[in-house]
Amino acid sequence: MDALLPRSSPQLKFYLNGTPISLTSPHPRWTLLDFIRSQDGLKGTKLGCGEGGCGALSGKHVITIEGLGTVDHPHPLQERIAQLHGSQCGFCTPGIVMSLYAMIRNAYDPVTGKFQLSADDIESKGHLDGNLCRCTGYKPILNAARTFIEDDLGSVPSIVESELVGTEEETESDMGAHSGSGDTGSRSSGSCGRPGGCCKDSPGISSCSSRETDMTTPSLPDSPVLKQYDFIPYTPTTELIYPPGLAKFVPELLCYGDAEQAWVKPRSVQEALEILSQCPSATLVTGASEVQVDVRFKDFRPSVSVFVGDITEMTGISWSEDMKTLYIGGSASLSDIEAECLRCIPLLKAVNLGSESVLSAIARTLRYFAGRQIRNAACLAGNIATASPISDMNPLLLAVGATVHARTSAEETTIPMSEMFKGYRKTALPSGSLITKIAVPMPSKDQIEIVNAYKQAKRKDDDIAIVTAAFRVRIAPGPDYTVQEASLAFGGMAPTTVLAHKTASALEGKRWGDEAVLDIVLTSLGEEFNLPYSVPGGMATYRRTLTLSLFVRFWNYVNQKLGLEYDSDLIEEIHRGISTGTRDDDNPHAQRVVGQQIPHLSGLKHATGEAEYVDDMPPLHRELHGALVLSERAHAKILSVNWTPALERGAVGYVDHTSLPEEKNHWGPVVHDEPVFAKGEVHAHGQPIGLVYADDAMTAQIAAKAVIVTYEDLPAILTIDEAIEARSFFNYGKELRRGAPPEEIRKELDDCEYTLSGTTKIGGQEHFYLETNAAIAVPHTEDGSMDVWSSTQNTMETQDFLSQVTNVPRHKINARVRRMGGAFGGKESRSVPIACIVAVAAKKARRPVRIMLNRDEDMMTSGQRHPVQCRWKVGFNREGKLLVLDADTYNNAGYSVDMSAAVMDRCLTHIENCYYIPNVWLRGWVCKTNTHSNTAFRGFGAPQAMYITESIISAVAEKVGIDVDEIRRRNLYQVGQRTPFNQVLDEDWHVPLLLEQVREEADYDARKKEIERFNSEHRWRKRGIALIPTKFGISFATALHLNQASAAVRVYTDGSVLLNHGGTEMGQGLYTKMVQVAAQELRVPVDQVYTQDTSSYQTANASPTAASSGSDLNGMAIKHACDQINERLRPYREKYGEDADLGTIAKAAYRDRVNLSAAGYYKMPTIGYEWGNYSENVKPMYFYFTQRQGVACTEVELDLLTGTHTVLRADLKMDIGRSINPAIDYGQIEGAFVQGQGLFTMEESLWTRSGQLATRGPGTYKIPGFADIPQVFNSSKGIGEPPLFMGSSVLFALRDALSHARRERGVSEPLVLDSPATVERLRLAVGDDLVHRAQVQRKDGEQGFFVAVA
Repeated sequence: MDALLPRSSPQLKFYLNGTPISLTSPHPRWTLLDFIRSQDGLKGTKLGCGEGGCGALSGKHVITIEGLGTVDHPHPLQERIAQLHGSQCGFCTPGIVMSLYAMIRNAYDPVTGKFQLSADDIESKGHLDGNLCRCTGYKPILNAARTFIEDDLGSVPSIVESELVGTEEETESDMGAHSGSGDTGSRSSGSCGRPGGCCKDSPGISSCSSRETDMTTPSLPDSPVLKQYDFIPYTPTTELIYPPGLAKFVPELLCYGDAEQAWVKPRSVQEALEILSQCPSATLVTGASEVQVDVRFKDFRPSVSVFVGDITEMTGISWSEDMKTLYIGGSASLSDIEAECLRCIPLLKAVNLGSESVLSAIARTLRYFAGRQIRNAACLAGNIATASPISDMNPLLLAVGATVHARTSAEETTIPMSEMFKGYRKTALPSGSLITKIAVPMPSKDQIEIVNAYKQAKRKDDDIAIVTAAFRVRIAPGPDYTVQEASLAFGGMAPTTVLAHKTASALEGKRWGDEAVLDIVLTSLGEEFNLPYSVPGGMATYRRTLTLSLFVRFWNYVNQKLGLEYDSDLIEEIHRGISTGTRDDDNPHAQRVVGQQIPHLSGLKHATGEAEYVDDMPPLHRELHGALVLSERAHAKILSVNWTPALERGAVGYVDHTSLPEEKNHWGPVVHDEPVFAKGEVHAHGQPIGLVYADDAMTAQIAAKAVIVTYEDLPAILTIDEAIEARSFFNYGKELRRGAPPEEIRKELDDCEYTLSGTTKIGGQEHFYLETNAAIAVPHTEDGSMDVWSSTQNTMETQDFLSQVTNVPRHKINARVRRMGGAFGGKESRSVPIACIVAVAAKKARRPVRIMLNRDEDMMTSGQRHPVQCRWKVGFNREGKLLVLDADTYNNAGYSVDMSAAVMDRCLTHIENCYYIPNVWLRGWVCKTNTHSNTAFRGFGAPQAMYITESIISAVAEKVGIDVDEIRRRNLYQVGQRTPFNQVLDEDWHVPLLLEQVREEADYDARKKEIERFNSEHRWRKRGIALIPTKFGISFATALHLNQASAAVRVYTDGSVLLNHGGTEMGQGLYTKMVQVAAQELRVPVDQVYTQDTSSYQTANASPTAASSGSDLNGMAIKHACDQINERLRPYREKYGEDADLGTIAKAAYRDRVNLSAAGYYKMPTIGYEWGNYSENVKPMYFYFTQRQGVACTEVELDLLTGTHTVLRADLKMDIGRSINPAIDYGQIEGAFVQGQGLFTMEESLWTRSGQLATRGPGTYKIPGFADIPQVFNSSKGIGEPPLFMGSSVLFALRDALSHARRERGVSEPLVLDSPATVERLRLAVGDDLVHRAQVQRKDGEQGFFVAVA
């Protein structure tokens, strides 16, 4: 490399939003994200995974969200996302907008001038599979994207998806001002005004926003009225142009770095080989999808990184002259490979079916390889060289007999894929070699050769594989269908991708299509892949089952190709259609502002990237960055902590338990039992030990990893079962009972006609808010006060504990939050210690300190939804009437109490769901374990409890042989009955009515009959349906003091209004709703009311925004303040007239010295339950159950061969009373349903045996994506936490499908389906012969690889 250095340049040159950038020797560890976010005004790009190398930018044009448009001049896409409610918290919105932007840019052909985009393009081509949203449920985002569906764009307004709407006319004055968008109601004819410039002036591009109008334009049958928008027209020719300077760009040999790390970008294969000859251990980079993970999260520091992604000789894809070999350049992107295969399939289909088979297999495999962003950058050579045993592509390359061409500076070698893998992550590649191309042979056209590939993962899109397989068979011509050659390759079944040689040999020479031959193959595969119970990665039985199942799928696929008998269920994977759906927008309670579907006030800021989150705030003078030092043990003594290496790596300083007095080093929302900094002993993996701070975030992270902590391990308790055995409980001791006293409950059970007992388990759930925990502490040395910006739901608790750890009175601590990028309860308490830690550091350093956790850190420290286990006994009669429930319910609290006791309170009070049981004895237990401390999560224990009840209902139905819907109906609460805590369900109890309405509106009975018909005709594909009710109590239950709120309203003499309240904005639209309340009460347009942020200085002692009470509490406090002001202004309204604007009235009142400010206050009346008081006059625990009742009807289809499913349809109906903003509430119900769907089906938290959270990033923890939502998604109102449990209807529909399958197979054992109903649990519950063949027996003393802690 020394010889090359004189010819190299340290200048990294590229364009950013049309502006040329030249960087001299950037740090090799810098990612593109690091650079973009270091630039002023470019904070719209958010941290997702922290992967990608900055040096790959040379000669590129980078466009960020800011390059599209601004709030004043939005891009049409940004406007439509905002106006159609496509954002809630908004943190994910810039990334989604950019993915959609790439899609619509590519839909335009500049040669023909045609723009073509279809619904299939949007949903089925993987454009959004690399994007996640935790709030919206995805439906409104897809609605916005669909407005671009036109063959040739003109200026005709685009129609939104058919949605049922009310017929009442709405006018601009009815809506109030749309606010936040700066709508002028006109179209400028000037430049678009977007950053980076516009290629030409074009009318219709510079408008700030749009006007909503009502138009009766039929689109679909039975859709009475369509809502339509006058959007900014989209004109593809006005997009940012390709920078002319790049047309003249001449690539240079790029080299920069220092003695520790260097980044090199060669221009040719020869230059790359020269570098490798001198640095044979250099790390080769193209997409960096593997390398940057190690760099970012495993402290891997390659001494030399060589970027080969732009070497022209390695990016091409070509064919041999005879079309018998496909040559794929080592650096060709996966997207380009997929496109070439799709291009050639129709060309080869007519002349060589074997080649078409190979290309189709490659294209299908690549379609579901990671996400679109990865496919656009990653290459096949990297996939091979990484040698992952669960690679998607390697089994296919192995099966078709591909060869790898590798070069060193001395020679070129050709390595068959069959000889490539030598061990776990080890290959046969020579040292210092470069994969230049991969040769994929095509079958001869006179041969019958059939190929296919399969992948099974937890989620269809953007997921790593559990098992991959690729099969190739060559059949001899003639009627005997003799197998001449077979190749069966598997991933996920050994330390490397492997060929099943023994099985292939057993197959060769046999007659394809003979069932006896299939039996031989299945037996042989079972012998060849005999995984132990403790196999790394776990799921031994499921993985063995998949090897058999996937081959059975291939067997039938080949049968079909050969014209033999086959089962179509065994060939076709579940197909997902284009999503549709309706919303019932009829709102009889709508007023001038309240009740109107006003877009989220920050929606356009979300879409343009201008919405500011904590870590987006501009750097402060002398600011420091913090990085946590976390425990690497589940339970251990701390013998020593050596901070010196951190200081040597650039740390300015550190804080730990010695930085504050012992009595100040404890916190907790209820019980102060959790150390701020661990001292002497750690009780969970990820528990904070200290914080290192440095001048920049990268240095702080490096320094934190250098800290040396010496431990002495202690025994750890991880699971609920282990806690029960060890009697490891926190002090709780609460119970609920009704009917027979505890001493007689056993007798009541014995007297029942039937009894059942069982154990029901539900795992935890990661909040997975898109913005991780972040905080900035700003000390003011002048007076000792401190400002703390924190992504928190709880400014009061933040203020309280910051005051404690800094020894500063609370009136000098200003806890502030403008918005959060999602929270869901996860930032109600767990944000507090993060803010405390940076505050201690800021006080010590006397400088501002900032921190934002990466995803790994956040998942290790923030806790989850509580895993719950219930051990129950139920008594009932032959009609299925529930008579007795005796239950012990346990939650896994983790290493501190946090809010686990309150979660158990709600769990006990919701365990009967919507059913009356005359005799109950319910006991709660809060388990102390050595996992992270679990905390609040949307639903707060109620979803777990109601799941337990619905599981019992299902078991009872199976026992008595009565339809489960009838069992539910017979046991429903009726008006006037009381809950186990003696709260009366009054005349507003609507669940029985809602059930009947949904049953009729969803055509439930007819669909159930159709499902019976479908299931009778399909042995390996089953459908199921479920109709699930829910109720949810509103209030902070027994934390009576939290059920209060205050607000301040200030009217200025121009009629504008400043609004402050204690509620926090986390995406649920609270700020928007509260502005609507104030605007309604004060009779002003929405854009005259402003809320800057939530601050403990402006609103003292604010309760956390939680328990679905934010709107109720704060809205009523605001109304109280507005009522006072209105009363003072009443004489002036009488004087100037009811139509006088507020500015005129306020100015007159001010001149008369009338106070134009008011403080409002509200506390929930009537509540105040006392545990243990069973008298009928006890105060209610919840303010109401009414308006928080709902029903979900969900239909699913299940592939019994793999456990994969799709949600065919979901109909949701929620009684929420008078909605302040129906559009926002619809977003809440759909988002909550999808989040609940994740809880009950795919979101599985697993631990290692050593107590480390194994599923702690998007690579291993999967939330629902765009392709997982119901294909038909119909909803009627909703808000906050209550709708989440309706997501369980997916699980119970799957249970229904499984019941059909098990009955058909003669399985008599009761069906136990714990949550989440993952693909593994669903597949193994079928109980078929393949599962029995693959069953792995647990040996004495053998333990599973992972631990589920429920």
